[in-house]
Amino acid sequence: MWQTQVPFLFRQALNFLPIICAICDDYPYLCTIMEKFELHILGSGSALPTTRHFPTSQVVNLRDKLFMIDCGEGAQLQFRKSRLKFSRLNRIFISHLHGDHCFGLLGLISTLNLLGRTADLHIHSPKGLEELLTPMLAFFNHQMTYKIFFHAFETKEAALIYEDRSLTVTTIPLRHRMPCCGFLFAEKPRPNHILRDMIDFYQVPVYELNRIKNGADYVTPEGEVIPNARLTRPSAAPRRYAYCSDTIYLPSITEQIKGVDLLFHEATFAEDAAPRAKETFHTTASQAARIARDAEVKKLLIGHFSARYDDEQVLLDEARAVFPDTQLAKETLCISV
Repeated sequence: MWQTQVPFLFRQALNFLPIICAICDDYPYLCTIMEKFELHILGSGSALPTTRHFPTSQVVNLRDKLFMIDCGEGAQLQFRKSRLKFSRLNRIFISHLHGDHCFGLLGLISTLNLLGRTADLHIHSPKGLEELLTPMLAFFNHQMTYKIFFHAFETKEAALIYEDRSLTVTTIPLRHRMPCCGFLFAEKPRPNHILRDMIDFYQVPVYELNRIKNGADYVTPEGEVIPNARLTRPSAAPRRYAYCSDTIYLPSITEQIKGVDLLFHEATFAEDAAPRAKETFHTTASQAARIARDAEVKKLLIGHFSARYDDEQVLLDEARAVFPDTQLAKETLCISV
C-alpha cells in the first residue's frame, strides 16, 4: 500500500521545498532546479519557408514563467512540440514587423481564445502592430475570452520595457530595413544563501532571516554585531540572455551585451555572401562571432538561416573559427542559460 503513496508524498514534499530552502538552505541542489532559466528554439529560419526550419520564434522559460520572442508562422505548433504550457505564457516580445517574425500571432491568439484563456496577454513591439492586428482580431475573434494589451516601444535607444520581481527586459537597438530591436533578459540578483550552522550557532531568530539574506548584519541581544559575511554565502551571479535578430553587422551593441551568459545572434549568410548580407541588412556567421568575441559573451547561438543553405555546417565552421563556443539554433532545442 505504501508504494502507491510515494508519488503523492513526493509531490506534497515538493510544495514545501521553497520554504525549506528559504529558511535553512540545506537543499541548494533542489533550489537550483527550481530556479530554471532556459531558452527554447521554436523556429530558426529566415523569411523564405523550407522543409527544414520554421520562421523565427523562441521562448524564454524563467522559473516556469514563459516569455515568447517573435512569433513566426507555426510558432504555436512548435510550442506544442516543445511541451510548453500555453497557460504560462503571458508576454510576447516582437523584434520588428516583418512577417516572418509576427505572422504566427493571429493563430496563436485565436488558439488561446479557443482554449478559453482568461488571463491577460501582453504584446510588446515597435509601433504599428496594434493597428495591424486589431481589424483581423475583430473579424476572426468576435468574442474574446481574455484581454490583449499592446505595448509599443521606440527602437532608437535602449529602454526597459518589462520588469518583475526576478527579471528585467531591455531593448537592444538594431539596424535593419525597418525599426527593429533585440532584447536583453537579465535576471535580478538573488539574496545571499543562509549558512544554517552559523545561524544555529548564534541562535538567530527566524524573523531576522530575511534581513540577513538581503545583506544585513545581525546584532545579538548582548549588542555584539555579527557580520553578514559570517552568516551567509553569496548567491550565484545573475544570468543574462541577449537576443539580436535581424540586424546588419553592428559592433556598437557589444557594450550593452558585454559578458552575457548566452547570446543569440542572427547569422543569415556565410562570408562569401557578405555583399548580400549588407544589402539586406543582415549578418554573416563570422560577423556574429566577432560580436560574441568582442562582447566577451560566454556562449553564442546562431540562427535565422537563409533558405539557400541545405546544411548550416558552413555557417557553424565560419563562426567557430572566430568564436569556438558557438552552437547552431535548431527547432526544439532547449538550452540552459
